[in-house]
Amino acid sequence: MSVAQQTRRGEVTLRDLSKSFRLNGQPLQVLRNLSLDVRSGEVLAIVGPSGCGKTTLLRVLAGLEQPDRGEVLIDGHAVQGVGTERAIIFQEPRLLPWLTVLGNVSFGLQVRGKSAAEAEARARHCIRLVGLADFEDAYPRQLSGGMAQRVGIARALTVQPEILLLDEPLGALDAMTKQAMQEELTRIWREEQVTMILVTHDLEEAIFLADRVMVMQKGGTTPPRLIDVDLPRPRDRSEDRFVALRRRLMQEFGLH
Repeated sequence: MSVAQQTRRGEVTLRDLSKSFRLNGQPLQVLRNLSLDVRSGEVLAIVGPSGCGKTTLLRVLAGLEQPDRGEVLIDGHAVQGVGTERAIIFQEPRLLPWLTVLGNVSFGLQVRGKSAAEAEARARHCIRLVGLADFEDAYPRQLSGGMAQRVGIARALTVQPEILLLDEPLGALDAMTKQAMQEELTRIWREEQVTMILVTHDLEEAIFLADRVMVMQKGGTTPPRLIDVDLPRPRDRSEDRFVALRRRLMQEFGLH
């Protein structure tokens, strides 16, 4: 792989993307002529009110929805449908109930042709990352909702995607675990050099994790606003600039 190709790994480009649905027989515009460039290795957080198209955008990026118009490019190449360079983590982990934690996390690698030993070694590493080393042999029915979501995160990480798409992945976790997982995601991003695009309702989470925050509004008539998070890592949630940026984001939604 050339140096130029390496520097473009995980670069995402959206061009004039539009998407609508029909609701009660009427068209509902969700995305309208959206253009965006996400740099290789960047963390982009997407925030906005319910119904503004955040999850729809993530599903289009994942190849699970097709846009009405426009295109998605990965590393300069137009893509349609799902691809091995992208992994998505949903709000619900959707685990296979007949497999253990280890089986669920290693399953994707075995499907891709890895040996059982290699798949399980990588899976165990990712299971440790999310703090579930003692639960490798547990079944999904034996896990709490937060633990199950962590299995979903580990499963996505095993395939070492160039682009990690996250749809409220930490929403089910308690406050302490959520903060710990935010720190883990930051460390994983740094070590794996993966591009991360995160949908969240948690403004503090967006500031803690992201290089930029994209603020979306309902209807697609107002272009999204991009806000730089120019704060050094590791980030201190009580630091003045962090607090000021959180206040600015709250004001974007009419909150004080």
